[in-house]
Amino acid sequence: MNSGTTVKTDEPSKADLATANAIGQSMVRLKRQMACAAAQLSKQGFEQASFGLLATLVNGGPQRSSSLAEALFTDPSTISRQVAHLVKEGLVERQADPADGRASVLAATQQGLAFFERHRRQRDVAIAQIVASWPAEDRTRFAELFERFADDYERMLPDILAERVAQARSEGEN
Repeated sequence: MNSGTTVKTDEPSKADLATANAIGQSMVRLKRQMACAAAQLSKQGFEQASFGLLATLVNGGPQRSSSLAEALFTDPSTISRQVAHLVKEGLVERQADPADGRASVLAATQQGLAFFERHRRQRDVAIAQIVASWPAEDRTRFAELFERFADDYERMLPDILAERVAQARSEGEN
């Protein structure tokens, strides 16, 4: 999944590091709040990770388990457990792979599509309420910048992780 993008190795300036720290702290706060929300939803039998898998199938179409694991940066055994849950709930089904009838692909069912749309709408309403007091230009600009950040993060993450693993190995050898 290496994108060929190289991670910039120049030492960032103090100002860049201060900005990165502010972003990082905000990400930690957001992740903590999202984890609390996910915990509340899991008490109702709804797994946030399974929703991510369902969203990938809804947005990307039928896929093999291995493609889902790669797309979600997770282990195939984790995908297998989540798929089993989604199949049991009737949200995902196995279909013959059109490219290879011996294999199967996973696809969202009509019930899964309806479930996804209902929960996406609830999420969208909540976010709209959070930013309702912002000027329209701020909301639009935030959406643009946040998408850009997420795209860059997703694109660079494999390289960043590979660099960290290599660095940890070299430090372990010393």
